[in-house]
Order: sequence, then C-alpha cells, then structure tokens
Amino acid sequence: MSRVRALRRRGGRLGIVVLAGWLFADLLLVLALVSMGDRPDPTGPKGKDHPKPSPSKSASATPAGPRSVDRHPQEFRVAGESKGDIVRQISKDTRKWSGREAALVLTFGGSSNGTVYAHRVNGLLGKARPEMFTKKTVTDDYHSLGRRAETAVVRVYFYTAPGDPAPGG
Repeated sequence: MSRVRALRRRGGRLGIVVLAGWLFADLLLVLALVSMGDRPDPTGPKGKDHPKPSPSKSASATPAGPRSVDRHPQEFRVAGESKGDIVRQISKDTRKWSGREAALVLTFGGSSNGTVYAHRVNGLLGKARPEMFTKKTVTDDYHSLGRRAETAVVRVYFYTAPGDPAPGG
C-alpha cells in the first residue's frame, strides 16, 4: 500500500501505468475479435471450390448445422418402488415422443430423500427407452419437498430435429 501512495506523490505515475495496462488489454481484445472474424464458418462447406447448391422449389427448408436443445421441456410422472413398474411407466409415458433423443433430464424425487429416488429413476431411463435416453443423455437428481416419497416428476429436454418449427411458431 505504501508503494501506491509513493507513486501518487511522485506526480501520478500510477495513472499512466494503469492506463497503459487497459490500452494493452483492449488491444488484445480487438486482435482476438479480428482473428476470430477471419475464421471460416465451421458449419459451412469444406474447401474453397465447393459449389453452392442451386435453390429449388423441392428443396427442404431444413437448416444444416449443429442441433440444439429445445428450451421447452416435456414432463411425466412416475411412482412406485418396483424397478419393473418404474420401467413400464417410463416406457408408456414416453411413447408419444418416440424417435426423439433426450439431451437433458431433470428428475425431482419426492420428500427430503428424493434425490435417491430421482437417481434410481434416472438409472432406469435407458432400460425403458435406450434409443431416447442414450449414454450421452445428461441426467440430474433433485428433491421436491412438496411431493410424496417414492414419486418423481421427470422433466425431459429433447434435442431439436433439423427443420423442427420453433416452439410457439
């Protein structure tokens, strides 16, 4: 602290050093942005000589690019202690979403020990629908104090399929 006071007494040299540091940081930020702007589109065609497809009326309007996660989850409930019953409930309640792949699953088990039940339910998702709940599906266990024990609410966030209309649109 004494060094800062000493620099202030010598005519404000600290202000110049700080200003030079900020200018250097801003210059690095500008250079980073310029170098990122010079990169090719990672989802675009590979190579410079790649011909662009001609637009046609029969061509589908599906966007090409990475898939994303739908921001509006689907939800179902399970209850019971038997693994077989839980698997049957998951299978039955997710039938309407057949063909889709889950990206994220948040499971809320009832009571103060609900995370244990939620973990159990999440462990059975792949047994009920292995094509929907793959090893890449991220699951998280929560508890819900307002629910009965041995019950869970499962909230599923699916990947969007190319060409899916935006929710609400």
